[in-house]
Amino acid sequence: MAKDKDADKKDKKSKGGGAGGPPEKGEKRSRRAKVEQIADTADDTPLLPAPPPRLYEKYRNELVPQLKTALGINNLLALPRLDKIVISMGVGRFATEGGEGKQKINQAEKELSIIAGQKPVRCKSKKSVANFKVRENMDTGLKVTLRGARMYEFMDRLISLAFPRVKDFRGIDPTGFDKNGNYNFGFTEQTVFPEVDGASVTFQQGMNITICTTAANADHGRELLKQFGMPFRDSAKKD
Repeated sequence: MAKDKDADKKDKKSKGGGAGGPPEKGEKRSRRAKVEQIADTADDTPLLPAPPPRLYEKYRNELVPQLKTALGINNLLALPRLDKIVISMGVGRFATEGGEGKQKINQAEKELSIIAGQKPVRCKSKKSVANFKVRENMDTGLKVTLRGARMYEFMDRLISLAFPRVKDFRGIDPTGFDKNGNYNFGFTEQTVFPEVDGASVTFQQGMNITICTTAANADHGRELLKQFGMPFRDSAKKD
């Protein structure tokens, strides 16, 4: 019996079998050929970083000298610039509609993620309010905070694509600034953004957009956004 076991072990070692046995020479060659084939088909050119946003290049090369002249500020760090953009949607009215309301909230979340290029955060209610049929931890809103390259890309699409698609557009209100130079405005429907497929939209959903700047006051923030190309309505022609 002992001789038979020793013979079996020798056979397994010679064939390269067993869980811990070494592979045969043919298997090594086939694996090496596969690795070489993958290396040949792979592109050896290194991936280049994404180019900076067009609006950021415009701000750095064109708007900085213009802001220096318009505001009388020579220090580059003191010039106003974009800090962040916050996009928010109120979806509290769908929270009391049951299963259909949850589907609408999911649809609004999907559309906002397409518009912003970033997944939104769900805002929940902190306490229950019986008069408004609101319960604690109920989904009442969606928001996205954009910074860096995504912020400038969204700002570019906003000025170049979204505003021209608004029906009967006459400009935005130039008085929507707070004392810190931040600007607030909104859209009544999400289809002004071309990224949203109008054929798949089943309900209109408005949104509020807050453009936060580092401006010292409202006048500096208004000048910054005006240089970017924001279509402010002329206050003299206001209805």
